[in-house]
Amino acid sequence: MGQHVIKMPDLGEGIAEVEVVAWRVQPGDAIVEDQILADVMTDKATVEIPSPVHGTVISLGGKVGESLAVGAELIRLEVEGAGNAKAAPPPADEPAEAAASVAQAAPVVGPPPRPAPAPAPAPTLRAAGEKPLAAPAVRKRAWDLGIELQYVAGSGPAGRITHADLDTYVAGRGRAAHAGDARYAELEGEEAIPVIGLRRKIAEKMQLAKRQIPHFTYVEEVDVTELEALRGQLNARYGEERGKITLLPLLMRAVVLAIRKFPDVNARYDDQANVVTRYQPVHIGIATQTDAGLMVPVVRHAEARDPWSSAAEIARLADAARHGKAARDELSGSTITITSLGALGGIVSTPVINHPEVAIVGVNRIVDRPVIRNGGMVARKLMNLSSSFDHRVIDGMVAAEFIQTVRSYLEAPATLFVE
Repeated sequence: MGQHVIKMPDLGEGIAEVEVVAWRVQPGDAIVEDQILADVMTDKATVEIPSPVHGTVISLGGKVGESLAVGAELIRLEVEGAGNAKAAPPPADEPAEAAASVAQAAPVVGPPPRPAPAPAPAPTLRAAGEKPLAAPAVRKRAWDLGIELQYVAGSGPAGRITHADLDTYVAGRGRAAHAGDARYAELEGEEAIPVIGLRRKIAEKMQLAKRQIPHFTYVEEVDVTELEALRGQLNARYGEERGKITLLPLLMRAVVLAIRKFPDVNARYDDQANVVTRYQPVHIGIATQTDAGLMVPVVRHAEARDPWSSAAEIARLADAARHGKAARDELSGSTITITSLGALGGIVSTPVINHPEVAIVGVNRIVDRPVIRNGGMVARKLMNLSSSFDHRVIDGMVAAEFIQTVRSYLEAPATLFVE
């Protein structure tokens, strides 16, 4: 029998190290060729590492959450034949006698024990008919709380009742009232949650975006009554053969058309080189919530898609992201991002720009509100767009005009289909 070391492979794109986010095997497991050994996280995606050989796991190259360099030992196996590595030397154990002598020569001395606090005087409860002693302020507070001082034990001189005694009485009364009720049980304990994998990457990217980009957010109200009516008609007429569309593909089309007039928002800013790159293609990132955290799959060439094509691609990418099957190139390369929480979208939000882009369009929920039109009050469907911009690249007026242009397309939705 020999030993075979599987090293961290080069995953391309200049990646120097990866983070271990999950081990699929443990020491002692028998594995077969092509079995997945571990999940590792690059800057862009989670990658599965398969085994090139059969064998039995001897040791793992690191703990979950640790970073491993390309070429470092990922896992060590026992295999038939000579293998590709020498046996690892066993760890050197310190002799028990040496350890005992060291401990005897240099005993571990801990900090001196703290002196025990002096015991507080025990509260006293007066005899029947004895008038309780308390200051006027304490009596007034007891009256406000509905407490009869006769039943409150006093810890002050001569059994005088203090504010602390009132607090103790109130706390005890509350616990007694709910004794045995699990809904009011006192809880203890805490849990430390390691920030690893995708959650760590999200944290790092959000920190980078907020540190590097001077954000400003512009909020505009949009009347989407006509847009929703058109969407309903399109789904009723074409839903069976083309699939149903949500508001998102129509918003994407409005963004594409508005970018033609304001190309500066479809750009990325290189902080190191101080270069803004404007893009002709519109690659729209769609912020997508998954069980592992927020991911941003990219609908490429949105400018060349109709609403049904966009809807189908959004569904495909969202499904791949939620099941951990999105490829690296499907999670990178966006030039502008749209973020939406759907029905949970709230009234206003302040979305964080997807670095190194310069703009993100945020969608809030649709609500029915009364609106004055032609002198009369009517019910309309209104929605806010809460969008953030990189103030180093986008001036406030440009941002406002861009969103107003998006609004004009959404409020007159027939213009989405007129070139």
